[in-house]
Amino acid sequence: MTGMVASNFPVIPLRRFIRDLTDGPFGSSLTSSHYVDHGARVVRLGNIGSARFKQSGEAYISLDYFQQLRRHQVAAGDLIIAGLGDSNHPVGRACLAPEGLGPAIVKADCFRARLDEGRILHRYAAWALSSSAVSQQIRTLTRGTTRTRINLDIVREIQLPVPSIEGQRRIADFLDAETARSDQLVATLQRELDLLVERRAAGVVAAVSGRAHTARRRSTLPWLESVPSAWQEVRLGLLARMGSGHTPSRSRPEWWTDCSIPWITTGEVKQVRDDRVEDIYETREKISELGLANSAAELHPRGTVFLCRTASAGYSGVMGLDMATSQDFVTWTCGPRLLPHFLLWCLRAMRPDLLGRLAMGSTHKTIYVPDLQMLRIPLPPTDEQEKIVHIIRRQNTRSNSLTDRVRRQQELLRERRQALITAAVTGQFDVTTASGRNVTEGVSA
Repeated sequence: MTGMVASNFPVIPLRRFIRDLTDGPFGSSLTSSHYVDHGARVVRLGNIGSARFKQSGEAYISLDYFQQLRRHQVAAGDLIIAGLGDSNHPVGRACLAPEGLGPAIVKADCFRARLDEGRILHRYAAWALSSSAVSQQIRTLTRGTTRTRINLDIVREIQLPVPSIEGQRRIADFLDAETARSDQLVATLQRELDLLVERRAAGVVAAVSGRAHTARRRSTLPWLESVPSAWQEVRLGLLARMGSGHTPSRSRPEWWTDCSIPWITTGEVKQVRDDRVEDIYETREKISELGLANSAAELHPRGTVFLCRTASAGYSGVMGLDMATSQDFVTWTCGPRLLPHFLLWCLRAMRPDLLGRLAMGSTHKTIYVPDLQMLRIPLPPTDEQEKIVHIIRRQNTRSNSLTDRVRRQQELLRERRQALITAAVTGQFDVTTASGRNVTEGVSA
């Protein structure tokens, strides 16, 4: 057995405490087609937090089908273990099934364990499995690279530090109280982040609607209440030439060569906080000049505005260098009356009020080109567009600084929380003397 846990308590494999252990139904036994609006709950990976059951992402199967899957049943108080993990959600983390859960089963890659609570408490086991010490041990036993996975045999061999029953109860009580305080602080910081996002979005809308003007009129645009009386509201097609992307066939290898032309795909697109699109692309596909010449693809010049129509529908940016795009994008090459970055912030101001509503489809939502061709935007003089872009950049610089500060505080709290769990379950300090003081001081993250 590799990866033994360093602990002041005896370290014992989980199999010695297991009375019953099961996994969820695999394959066609449980698919999204079985889900209904109400019935028996399906406990999924997203519900398993660090010794906390997450109520979000509810899914149900019919009570009749639940009877066929009773072997996978989970009841309130059972230990639920995650059999699949990634960099943000460790494999092997665990929580308790909550009171009031009702009839329920675990899904694939989730394990339900019932332990001998005369020797180890489910509450304590959940904290121990969620500790960094045990997580590191489990990683030595996992399979997979991007997402790590364990099976029932591995679960049985997980080594846990096991104090006396009374010691387990004290540790679980202590961690319940201390992590609740930490989680409350993290939630408070998250509300601050949400407020910053709202203020940032409101600042963009206010800027592109010319908030400094006193002479105003009601806007005909669905995403703005009013605009300066002197501004026009113009169809975007009259101000910029719309283009489209193209994905060449990989069956034509002569189209793909290493000629260093940046290629934007939906896999690379992610929302950035400012308008520096050149900072987004860490990996780039290459398309040959021959492919550009013999297909519908086009090399768009620096300053071209692009919009993703699918996947991340509504994401927009300005090209910081010459680029080609996949077929999931539309582009605008701005004329002399429209600055690219002013158009960018107009597109950002539309989200999600307008662009989100334009996205059609059930499984894969897409914004269709005819709808985009009818978009209208406010049009101030170009010198005023420059001032608006400068205002937004200045606002966003301040917002970014505050956001980074709050996120660092959140991350520090999470690190201290994890260090506290590990220190408690491995006996690095006595929890009976730790209450009432700053227990995270001196605890190494």
